Amino acid sequence: MDRIYLDYAATTPTDPAVIEAMRPYFFDKFGNPSSIHFFGQEAKKAMEDARSKVAAFLGAKEEEIVFTSGGTESDNSVLFGTVWAGASKGNHIITTAIEHHAILEPAKFLEKSGYKVTYIKPDQHGIVSPDDIAGAITDKTVLISVMHANNEIGAIQPIKEIGRIARDKGISFHTDAVQTVGHIPVNVDELNVDLLSLSAHKFYGPKGIGCLYVRKGTRIQPYLRGGGQERHRRASTENIPGIVGLGKAIELCAKNMAKESKEQSHLRDKLIKEIPKKIDRVYLNGHPTLRLPNNVNFSVEYIEGESMLLNLDMLGIAASTGSACTSGDLEPSHVLLSIGRPHELCHGSLRITLGRFTKGSEINRFLEVFPKIVSKLRAMSPLYDEKKQ
Repeated sequence: MDRIYLDYAATTPTDPAVIEAMRPYFFDKFGNPSSIHFFGQEAKKAMEDARSKVAAFLGAKEEEIVFTSGGTESDNSVLFGTVWAGASKGNHIITTAIEHHAILEPAKFLEKSGYKVTYIKPDQHGIVSPDDIAGAITDKTVLISVMHANNEIGAIQPIKEIGRIARDKGISFHTDAVQTVGHIPVNVDELNVDLLSLSAHKFYGPKGIGCLYVRKGTRIQPYLRGGGQERHRRASTENIPGIVGLGKAIELCAKNMAKESKEQSHLRDKLIKEIPKKIDRVYLNGHPTLRLPNNVNFSVEYIEGESMLLNLDMLGIAASTGSACTSGDLEPSHVLLSIGRPHELCHGSLRITLGRFTKGSEINRFLEVFPKIVSKLRAMSPLYDEKKQ
């Protein structure tokens, strides 16, 4: 069976060129970059070359890039590090109701520790209003964190406008750009951000490596403490193979992103157009145009998302119901609830995300089999039978 992968928002395959770039650093060039001998300095040079590539991609300075283990660590580092650094100023954080759990869970933990957190709700398309952010600011606000684009519904947020508001008020502003880096342009100055998280495995790099952009002058304390690595901002011996892989992956994205984005948005729009033609009572989640080029998310009435996934998987097609980090959770999507979808539609969602290796023929195959799956499942649904009577 030829298998089709339509779950690129969960993770991407590591590009073969990335694997080749990483290979020497597992054995021949294995040094610790903190060592002053040849092996250590060889590793350090590779690390700094990768740092330079990341900085160039983001429009940042090399010294503003801190390597981490991925998006979750970067997000946690921001929430804990900025509130610790800003403890004398205040104890209030502003974020949104549709953030990734890597932001929401630390925020909930901080609430239990006495911090105040305001969760801004988006509109029905998943877009957060800058005016709502501005209205939530108090003299105790130390951090605003708004994701660049949502991992479930692909909605792209007005980060530039929110960043301008934060800067005018002298408040640190963070964006989780895990879903956007490598897929759409991300420039830290144009976005007016002070802190930005990214993760290599979302753009054809290895798992277990990411980074945090920290604008010079931004107050943040280390989340991990120990050695003096990363200019005393993140303790732990650096993952050199991973860092080299991240650098190569971002280099490839810089070359290919515009072409890939155009190709993926064409296939995305085909799905958005054709699915409602073939299936009744299906609803697009997220903004029709202000969305990631590779993201499609629909809710289908009278069917459980898990049932759709299992039937697609039996035919060799991999998709998702939402965030891969909560896959298997019986709770309805907090993102879909936040945009006003009823529980039934939250449970009946399907996320299709495209990538570098997606072919037009694979989308045609999906469009061929998915309506048949929906018809089969609805035929077994007592709710659908009741609606027809």
